[in-house]
Amino acid sequence: MLAMFSMLLACNSKTRQAENTIRVKGSDTMLILNRLWAEGYMQKFPGTTVYVEGGGTGSGVAAMIEGSVDISAASRPLQAEEIQKLAARYQSIGIAHLVGKDALSVYVHPDNPVRDLTLKQLKEIFSGQIVNWIDVGGDDERIQVISRPPNSGTHQYFKSHILQGENYRDDADIEATTAGIVRQVMRYPNAISYGGFAYGDSLWHCRINSIPPTEASVRFDLYPISRYLYFYTIDKPKGTVKHFLNWVFSEEGQAIVREAGYITLW
Repeated sequence: MLAMFSMLLACNSKTRQAENTIRVKGSDTMLILNRLWAEGYMQKFPGTTVYVEGGGTGSGVAAMIEGSVDISAASRPLQAEEIQKLAARYQSIGIAHLVGKDALSVYVHPDNPVRDLTLKQLKEIFSGQIVNWIDVGGDDERIQVISRPPNSGTHQYFKSHILQGENYRDDADIEATTAGIVRQVMRYPNAISYGGFAYGDSLWHCRINSIPPTEASVRFDLYPISRYLYFYTIDKPKGTVKHFLNWVFSEEGQAIVREAGYITLW
């Protein structure tokens, strides 16, 4: 009897722990923002623990499908095969929650004289048709292209919207995180890459079609490389997860979006 009572206590303890724990995984672009949300929420509601992990949009969606996280953070919509896996396992296609907006910055070294690129030039640089900075108004130096890995939502977004489905340059270097990209571009003066405009204060964020990546240009859909940021859940959120999401949408939660350098929903 005593052993059974102890087992019930342990089960109840685990249930309470699960109810008061939120696990978020996914987009590296959103990692700074997700950590700030987690810190802010736990300070306001100290009875709940929010775990945050990066790894890329693809890994976050895979973890959600496996059931190891409550929320997948994504910098792109779900792909067809991801929706199919969700439907097969949960009879659900997932629920998207818009949580903010981001401009995708194009980073160059601060000593690089190139400050403005067109969408056409950007496509030709990253696909390998333009390989020297002199062809876009820069020095006579070979362009070093740095990209995110294929499991990154940012990689997929850039390939779809900028390369229009074409492949990246064959010799493009791959960097796992946006923070790593910033370090590499700062290290190599002839490098070019891309990432969320909340990153890379030490780098030059190129104007695209003569429009800078700013909050105003993104909010009014002037800057040509902008996107929504998402939280995904398998079903309609309940309990602690629902409470957390409602807080993210609140004035306090959206103030953190601006603090992190992203664009609020309203």
